[in-house]
Parts: sequence; C-alpha cells; structure tokens
Amino acid sequence: EVQLVESGGGLVQAGGSLRLSCTASGLSFGDYAIGWFRQAPGKEREGISDINNSGGHTYRYYVDSVKGRFTISSENARSTVYLHMNGLKTEGTAVYYCTAGPSALVAETPMDYAMLHWGKGTLVVVSS
Repeated sequence: EVQLVESGGGLVQAGGSLRLSCTASGLSFGDYAIGWFRQAPGKEREGISDINNSGGHTYRYYVDSVKGRFTISSENARSTVYLHMNGLKTEGTAVYYCTAGPSALVAETPMDYAMLHWGKGTLVVVSS
C-alpha cells in the first residue's frame, strides 16, 4: 500500500518560511514523481510544484504564483521530498497535499491527472 505522509505545516506570519516534508512508502521512490497540491478555503485545488527524475534528468515544476519563493527537493535515501516555502503570503493559507505519480506519466500529463496517490494533507496558516 502506497503511503504519503506530510509534515511541517503550521502557523506562520506573512513573509515567513516553512518547510514541508513528504515521506513515501510502498512504492519504488525512484520511479515516481512527487508533487504538492494545495487547497485554500473555498477554492479549487491547485497543483503548485513537482519533482520528477525522468530519463536521467531531474525536472522541477512550479506554478507561476510560487516561482522564486518555493523550492522543491528530494532526499532519495529517505524517500522524502521537501517543499521549502519562503515569502509566504496570506493567500498561501491552505491544506497542502503530497502526491505521487509514475515518472513517465507525470512527464507527459498535467499534474491533476498524473498524480495517482495522495497524502492526507498538512495545514498551513499564514497570518497577516
């Protein structure tokens, strides 16, 4: 059974930083892309970043709204992906979900359709 466990959420002031972690089990970590979605209150779910090792290269995707502020990285030995979030804004208040999808699928398909496994989410609250 695939499990994705998020941690690192919490309360932070606008302009502050948090690091989210996602530890995966039950899958071959090197064969999967790992991504992050968020869902703010009353809004649709949004794919914000993913990291994919495909064809010997590492690809990183960021939605425009987080480019330059968020960084995604992986620690393969720990089957863990991190999302470093700097310059947090109040609109970043959301539940953040870790997701996983097969590398080949993620390389060719939008995140919304390619991510097959989901964690339970971790809440990030950004106060003004």
